[in-house]
Amino acid sequence: MRSSGTAVDATARRILHSLVLVGTMVASMVGTALTAHAEPSSVAGIVQVSDRVTRISVYSPSMDRVVTSDVIHPVGGGPAPTFYLLTGIGGGEDGISWFNNSTVAQFFADKHVNVVLPVGGKYSMYTDWVADDPVLGRNKWQTFLTRELPPVIDRQFGTTGVNAVGGVSMAAGPVLDLAIQAPDVYRAVGSYSGCAQTSTPNGQAMVRSMVELRGGANAANMWGPIGGPTWVQHDPVVQAERLRGKALYLSAASGVPGPIDELNPLLAIPQAIGGGVVEAITQGCTGVMAARLQSLGIPATVVFRNQGSHSWGLFEAEMQDSWAVIGPAIGA
Repeated sequence: MRSSGTAVDATARRILHSLVLVGTMVASMVGTALTAHAEPSSVAGIVQVSDRVTRISVYSPSMDRVVTSDVIHPVGGGPAPTFYLLTGIGGGEDGISWFNNSTVAQFFADKHVNVVLPVGGKYSMYTDWVADDPVLGRNKWQTFLTRELPPVIDRQFGTTGVNAVGGVSMAAGPVLDLAIQAPDVYRAVGSYSGCAQTSTPNGQAMVRSMVELRGGANAANMWGPIGGPTWVQHDPVVQAERLRGKALYLSAASGVPGPIDELNPLLAIPQAIGGGVVEAITQGCTGVMAARLQSLGIPATVVFRNQGSHSWGLFEAEMQDSWAVIGPAIGA
């Protein structure tokens, strides 16, 4: 019996030793993973474009890539708040952006604010994807725009740490979602000519038209099965209560072309990028979001224009008008 007990004890010790080794290995792997995840974002490069514009490249640990942003500085220096301004479906990677297609630099020339214009995120909905996509790769734009880029901007440019975010077309719904998912980051939101719904059949169709039809990606890699719980989690209409306390500006136009869409003489390029039907759809979407906010008693400035198609002329007018709401909210 004693001999048998000794054998059992020896076996138990061997099993315990193996478990300890496995536990050590797992702990090491987990520690490595956590360290990698906790790796801070960092400046990968800086180019001074002009006396008021800096092009800064920031390494994103979550996406393992470098993302470039143009930063427009306030005149006079000193700590200033920051306005993050996101572009449409091409993410600026196609050359179509606030920086290239609007007079954003001129508009903010006399305003005490840093304006950050990231380039990247095409067809991504500016969100964190649950899986890498064969076409679009790894997208963790929520993480980048709420946890990685702002700290770098704050350190590099000595900001006040107070932020707002605005977005047009594809980005108009996601900017509301970013403010919902990271409530500590953005104090004010401007949503221009876009659709916020993601969990209804119409909302899903809009998202898939951008991600799949235009981008060639798989929307299930973004938020899991179509219509699943993650699609609901990222639906600003459903999650609207979480916008309470933020300064909100929403706008869209009828889709009827007008003078607002015409050639911008300062840029000497046509402003139209889409048909009136697209803009008319966004007005319907904006109406749904506005009604939801009203039903919850959440204040918002909502503007519906009688004329305007999906054009940069319209987008710039929307952004400029929104500043009367956004600027005071962030102390600019």
